[in-house]
Order: sequence, then C-alpha cells, then structure tokens
Amino acid sequence: MNIVVFGAGGRAGRQAVAEARRRGHRVTAVVRDPARHGDLTGVRVVPGDVTDEAGIEQAAAGHDAAISAAVDLSAPPHDFFTASSRALAGGLAKAGVTRLVVVGLASIMPGASGAPLMDEPGYPDEYRSFYLGHAAGLDALRACDLDWAYVAPAGDFDHDGERTGRYMIADHGDPASRITYADFAIALLDEIDAPRHLRTAVSVREA
Repeated sequence: MNIVVFGAGGRAGRQAVAEARRRGHRVTAVVRDPARHGDLTGVRVVPGDVTDEAGIEQAAAGHDAAISAAVDLSAPPHDFFTASSRALAGGLAKAGVTRLVVVGLASIMPGASGAPLMDEPGYPDEYRSFYLGHAAGLDALRACDLDWAYVAPAGDFDHDGERTGRYMIADHGDPASRITYADFAIALLDEIDAPRHLRTAVSVREA
C-alpha cells in the first residue's frame, strides 16, 4: 500500500514509518522541515502542514491510507487539533483517501468509571488545555465522512521500552498503563492493514 504519515518526525510518527516499511508499504513522510529529518531514509520525505487542507490533498494524492501523528506544541491546543482534524478530513477526501488513523491521547478516553480519565479524581490537571484540545479535535473528526480510527495509549508511552511485537485493546484507560512507541505503531498499522475500528476511538496497552 501507499501510506502517507503526517507528523513523521515525532516519536510516534517515526515508529509508524518504521512499522509501515517493515510491512513492505511505500511511505510518504510529511514533516515541517525535511532538512531536519535526514535520518528518515527509505521513504519519500515532503514538507507539509497538517492544518493546510490544500497541502494535505497534494501530499496524499495517490495514497491508500493516512496516519496522523502530528502535534504543534507552539500553537493553542484547541486551535491546532480542530484545524488539523478539519484539514485532514477535507484534504484526504479531495485526494481520494478514505482511511485515516490518528494518534490519540489517553486523557480523553473513558477510565474505569466511564468518565474521561482527565475527569477522574487525582488525574493530573496541569495540561488540561492540551487534553481539551485533543477532545475538540476528536469531536471534529467525528463529524467527517472518512473511515477513521482514533488510537490512544491506555495510559502513557514507555519512552525507554523495546518493541515486543504485542499489544492488547484495553477495556478502559488506565493511568498506570504503558506501551512502547514501537508496539503502539503496530496497533496503528493494524488499523490500516486490517481495520477493526471504524469511526471510533480505542485504547491500547502492552500485552
């Protein structure tokens, strides 16, 4: 398949590129500044902005599916995540790409109580504007006509862990849960190769 990965220069994006290549897919890696990502080898690297609908259409033309791992910590979270969801919905549709998998955030997924993790007692509140931005982006995604999946770690990423080759779908979010970026990428690519979750959000954890 031809897969376009937006935000390919970040940790989740790089692992998604690596997993896609491992499976034999052809990859276009979209980053803000290709000159800063000379280590993205074996793929086509192009400049792009995930909030630019026309640029998304151009980058995605001729592809079968898309992954978005893009984030911009310099922008207001609500503005960035809503703009990126809307631009992806419009640009991918115009390019004829119907399948989109988005890297999500555990904080907005249901916890054991059924409420979003960010609303459960004791959950860290210092980044709440970031959580709410992600939630707004997911709401915007829900309004589009793409076959999308929003895949989030059940808790957080294991920044130092190695690839195990396994993961599980979590029953609910769990702040103590961890998953490596490499294993998370397996979940992302499984949603491209053999989609199980259409127009829904799902949490994954280490097996």
